[in-house]
Amino acid sequence: MQIILMEKVANLGNLGDLLKVKDGYARNFLIPAGKAKRATPLALKEFEARRAELESAAAAKLAAAQAEAEKLNGTVVTIARKAGVDGRLFGSVTNFDVADGLRALGFAVDKSSVRMPNGPLKMLGETSLDVALHSDATATITVAVVVEQMKI
Repeated sequence: MQIILMEKVANLGNLGDLLKVKDGYARNFLIPAGKAKRATPLALKEFEARRAELESAAAAKLAAAQAEAEKLNGTVVTIARKAGVDGRLFGSVTNFDVADGLRALGFAVDKSSVRMPNGPLKMLGETSLDVALHSDATATITVAVVVEQMKI
């Protein structure tokens, strides 16, 4: 299917690129998310008429994401979990837990933005993770997994 990208999509292309992608990818993800439109002659004319407006909106979105990444860089998120004597957790710390911890600190971060390349955290200690706020703006945070104190 031939599409026009309405915003930058990682590993695919930039705003205004005319691409051919698989039908399912376009129909199930790109078009419903507003990231692309079908490349019809009418859509091409409409896009060219709105190109400057879309480019300025994309630049504003990138600037906001970069500002948020600057504030988020170096943040330490402390998460308490039950653990065994050897330091292994009973369960794990997922991207949802990290996003929840960031929300508690006042950052509006979606769980899909938290990148965990080695999967969920299963040990006590500190780990550096990336938070992708935009395809061009990422922040590095530290997640400290500590032992949960028993309540008596």
